[in-house]
Amino acid sequence: MLPRVLEAEVMDTIDEAIDYDAMDHSTVNRAFVDDFLTALSLAAKPRDGVWKVFDAGTGTALIPLELASRGVPVRIVAADAAVHMLELARRNIAKAGKSAAIECVQRDCKRLPDAEASFDAVMSNSIVHHIPEPKGVLAECWRILRPGGLLFIRDLMRPSDATTLEQLVNQYAGDANPHQQQMFRDSLHAALTVEEVAAVLHSLGIPAQWVRATSDRHWTIRGVKA
Repeated sequence: MLPRVLEAEVMDTIDEAIDYDAMDHSTVNRAFVDDFLTALSLAAKPRDGVWKVFDAGTGTALIPLELASRGVPVRIVAADAAVHMLELARRNIAKAGKSAAIECVQRDCKRLPDAEASFDAVMSNSIVHHIPEPKGVLAECWRILRPGGLLFIRDLMRPSDATTLEQLVNQYAGDANPHQQQMFRDSLHAALTVEEVAAVLHSLGIPAQWVRATSDRHWTIRGVKA
């Protein structure tokens, strides 16, 4: 198995933010929101009919924007530790006219100020591989989720060997610039395996079977809190 090689926890240079925002995430983001909404149908509906959703590691808010465009009543708290990412996120949200539905906040998602059971759903795409010890982030996501709410977290899955890693970079970032390709390569190196995620979930009292591989490069945690 390819060893885990950590990358920077916070992508907070303007070049990283711009290159990340410029990459074509549209197909992956649509699939994420499709799957999120399918899973959300299993959760208990909020009393006021408006889903309060927390997005951990929102980046430039592309997934909240995709979700807010689907006609589902939502109020999304889009959280990230990176100032430059959030600057671009706010621009993207304003440009799309979704400021009423999405609030950007700077947060360390390992230590959230939000109260327990504050959200109807907690989602995240690709935050876990940035965190040296992901247990803290997953524990906080679980803590702020109300009973009956949906936990939906997706991230990259570390390949078994360097050859497979390079094949994934060529397949999914072959048209990207060298910096974007290296960002993707570093992220794959830093990602967790399904077995590693399952062990963390078990240690937190979250059903380990909630995580499974959902593509050739992703795993997903999906479940409704009892």
